[in-house]
Amino acid sequence: MRTGARIAVDVGEVRVGVARSDSAGILATPVGTFQRHKDDFSAVISLVHELDALEVIVGLPLNMDGSEGKSAKNARRWARRVARRIYPVSVRLVDERLSTVSAHSLLHQAGRKEITHRSVIDQVAAVIILESALAQERSTLAPPGELVEIQEN
Repeated sequence: MRTGARIAVDVGEVRVGVARSDSAGILATPVGTFQRHKDDFSAVISLVHELDALEVIVGLPLNMDGSEGKSAKNARRWARRVARRIYPVSVRLVDERLSTVSAHSLLHQAGRKEITHRSVIDQVAAVIILESALAQERSTLAPPGELVEIQEN
């Protein structure tokens, strides 16, 4: 298992949830929820520098059949943009099907009322994405998901 903090991002239309791991890649914790097109890039970039992050993991919301829809294309575009800004830190896309559904379930089990989920749901989804990526790396001993390539102009 590689050492170094990882940052996970759940990219939505309106909000971006962010989580981080410890440098051993064992514990995933929520960081915050940021507004898209306002402070989402600066928050992630600052965190990458603050933690000297190994990589950023972006959730790729595939359809249940594995195809990519509008949300997946949006996540890919966001990942490419952040990859250019944090190079040489790598950005990886990881399948996040049902992460938001799982996040709602966890919050419900924790006793949170549905109406209070909005403020934290994206952070919890980012934690789930990160935990999944870390588990994948532990089981395969390879970096998780798909590396985002930076295209040179």
